[in-house]
Amino acid sequence: MSDRLDPEARSQSVAALRATTSARPLDVLVVGGGVVGCGAALDAVSRGLSVGLVERRDLGSGTSSRSSRLAHGGLRYLEQREFGLVHEALTERGLLVDRISPHLVRPVPFLFPLSRKGWERRYVGAGIALYDLLSRVGAYGGTMPRPRTLTGAAAVQIAPGLNPDVVQGAVSFYDAQTDDVRHTIALARSAAVRGAAVASRCQVIGLHRNGEGRVDGARVRDLLAGEEFVVHARVVLGAAGVWSDQLRAMAGGESQGEVRQSKGVHLVVPRSAFESSSAVIARTPASVLFLLPWGNHWLVGTTDTDDDGSLDEPQVTAADVTYLLEQANRWLARPLTQADIVGVYAGLRPLLQVGDADGATTTVSREHAVLRPADGFVCVVGGKWTTYRVMAADVVDAAVAELVAVDPERKVPPSMTADIPVVGAAGFHDAWDARELIAAESDLSVASVEHLLRRHGDRIDRVLSLISQDATLGQRLHSDAPYLRAEVVIAVADEGAMSLEDTLVRRTRLALEVRDGGEAVAEATAGLMAAWLGWSNSEVDGALRDFRVSNRARAAMLRPEEV
Repeated sequence: MSDRLDPEARSQSVAALRATTSARPLDVLVVGGGVVGCGAALDAVSRGLSVGLVERRDLGSGTSSRSSRLAHGGLRYLEQREFGLVHEALTERGLLVDRISPHLVRPVPFLFPLSRKGWERRYVGAGIALYDLLSRVGAYGGTMPRPRTLTGAAAVQIAPGLNPDVVQGAVSFYDAQTDDVRHTIALARSAAVRGAAVASRCQVIGLHRNGEGRVDGARVRDLLAGEEFVVHARVVLGAAGVWSDQLRAMAGGESQGEVRQSKGVHLVVPRSAFESSSAVIARTPASVLFLLPWGNHWLVGTTDTDDDGSLDEPQVTAADVTYLLEQANRWLARPLTQADIVGVYAGLRPLLQVGDADGATTTVSREHAVLRPADGFVCVVGGKWTTYRVMAADVVDAAVAELVAVDPERKVPPSMTADIPVVGAAGFHDAWDARELIAAESDLSVASVEHLLRRHGDRIDRVLSLISQDATLGQRLHSDAPYLRAEVVIAVADEGAMSLEDTLVRRTRLALEVRDGGEAVAEATAGLMAAWLGWSNSEVDGALRDFRVSNRARAAMLRPEEV
């Protein structure tokens, strides 16, 4: 099996899904191609189950590409006394950093600035010390340096962009940062290489039942071919995030818990806008503020508010932007302004709301739940990005229980994903140690090699092979971004990209990191993609038109007061 998610692999996956019958069903059909769905597909297939996965849009195109890009325990949840959740998430953080995806998840230093002396320093210091302790209890790895309490002067030395008149001290500690969508795609590739049939642009339009009323598959529409077919499966597993209620409604019956959408907005500003060698986390009246390093930029976030708008494209309002700028500027020596913002994105957290829904979303637990809306149908709701693997294992356990209920002789092993490195991870450390040699042999800068290793891990050889065949692929796609032209080819040939949006917003983040939203390189990108996707001239024109429409929508979110 190959780990490539190219157009041919998709065609083969669709054919395999169409070939299922009531007599020869899949064991598990996963609905949803976000981090939990892809994690569930990997979990199930690694246990020896036959698995299919369908996703209505692009892999990771929902919440799994719009997070704060942190693999963390959730420091603020300690105040809510959710010690078990924090410990679980910190344990998963250690697995991600050390074992599962070290190329995509890495430690990052943080400062928690303090505006008061005395009690605040003791209170925050004790909280972060507990956070650190929980990361070490029963840890699999990923142990971070110990936290330290700093004076105001020491904090400003680390982060000169902080306002020395405000910062009276700080606590320094470490957490971890991830490339959320690339991790999701790596999970999908890891599932595919083990035999899972992974098909994006395939929408579930209904559940299928046998004569006894048991769910035994789903009716699926191939959005590229415009055809409908039934995928037969012993168990349908829902991992649809904020779309979970719609999927569960297909099963009928009463809801067992409502999914509540909480909107998180992030601003993208240049690194030059704030001088610091550390990320920053600070308290806000409602939640917390992050200033997170991201390549040549900072991510400034996040909001945590109810949202009843579009699930596909959550919108940024003037109030969202104003709030984030105001909260950041409480701590900065040079205030951020609207002119500093290069890009903006918004995502929806799928929170499990049971009972009273009147409280703020910041008070809703990030725990998850596995539900069984109907015989043959299980789904997982709630949770947080960092604990995706636990969520996936729990919902696959429920699917296995469904299989065993029908076939008591069926033996299925427990989850083993704690020990499975995702695609790109296995040889990463050796490649990282050899990065200077790789740079010399490939005629690339060490910085470019590090960039490729942090994105592709040990699959860097695949990128370098393309460049060796065509030196122009070693050039930057855009002068203001680090992405190479070869990465566009990889996006299509290996990572399942099928549109300019897939490539410029998710496989790379270029459209969010340059002021023209990637408009200047859209035609060149389309040309590189067309050769692999077999686009005609009219299809290229259509791809450009679609990208420009979405690009205008993103540009409008940079100026929400004008909309």
